[in-house]
Amino acid sequence: MPKCFARPYCRPNHVQTVPVVPVSVPPHEDVFISHRVPDTRRNIAGLLHDHLLMRGHRSFIDYRNLKAGDKLSEKIDTAVRDCKVGVVIFSPRYCESSYCLHELALLMEYKKRVIPIFYNVKPSQLRVGDDVSNGPCVSEKELERFSTALEEAKNIVGLSFDSSRGYWSEFLRSASDAIIEQLGQSS
Repeated sequence: MPKCFARPYCRPNHVQTVPVVPVSVPPHEDVFISHRVPDTRRNIAGLLHDHLLMRGHRSFIDYRNLKAGDKLSEKIDTAVRDCKVGVVIFSPRYCESSYCLHELALLMEYKKRVIPIFYNVKPSQLRVGDDVSNGPCVSEKELERFSTALEEAKNIVGLSFDSSRGYWSEFLRSASDAIIEQLGQSS
């Protein structure tokens, strides 16, 4: 009689397992997600990040990728430069953040493929916010840079999602599909 370790099917009540093949994850983030943390971290941005990760695509999202001691602008600039696709989640208060507008401007200046997501906002409602334009750290030149990038992004076909009426699972699937399609085109 053959030994069971040589022929696993001869053991009674043996359950054969299928080996789990790990999804290959790229060494750097292919997708950069730009979003306004208070508006989107606990919903659309975080869910999209996790959905992409489950499908084998790493994305850079500030609150998950930045660590204590990191130089903020250096890490953000590098992540934008190295990504293949930028996802900009426009929320009603996105344009009030100079950090968000800087990320948007970098994506446009680096000529990245950008997928705008209009989350509870219409493109026509987006403009550089008063809080940014009245801030002491933003020069006129920066305001012009931000406005130019914003106008360029508003002219890209994007996705819209109204959280009061939309279905999260359908949106996450279609957004992930669109991002993955753009990743394929940028290879």
